[in-house]
Amino acid sequence: MLKRFFTPTVEVSAHCDLPCGVYDPAQARIEAEAVKAIIAKVADKPGDEDFKMRATIIKEQRSQLVKEHLLVLWTDYFKPPHFEKYPQLHTLVNEATKLAGASGTKGEWDIAKADELLGKIDEIARIFAETKQA
Repeated sequence: MLKRFFTPTVEVSAHCDLPCGVYDPAQARIEAEAVKAIIAKVADKPGDEDFKMRATIIKEQRSQLVKEHLLVLWTDYFKPPHFEKYPQLHTLVNEATKLAGASGTKGEWDIAKADELLGKIDEIARIFAETKQA
């Protein structure tokens, strides 16, 4: 029994090749496109409060998913070397998640905010693609 405590240990390290291999900002983009489509559909049916209520629930859910997908990329995929090479990345993710939040597509019906969110996601996707090639 004591032998087990005094036996040298072996240090190991591993890279998260499975999780890092499955992340993709396309998931956030798909949800953001759904949000934009919902905003457009509601604009086409003014005065239909039942439709707007159902759409609100879905829009808020999809906006939350955008935030979750972006935050997972930010916390689990992007690493310090990425933030060093792309110093704007922290601000970009922060701005995108806020655009998907209560003051953005989750809480408002402004199609321009949906377009702005899609633009931020495209910037994140460009950086993501560059990190995958490195």
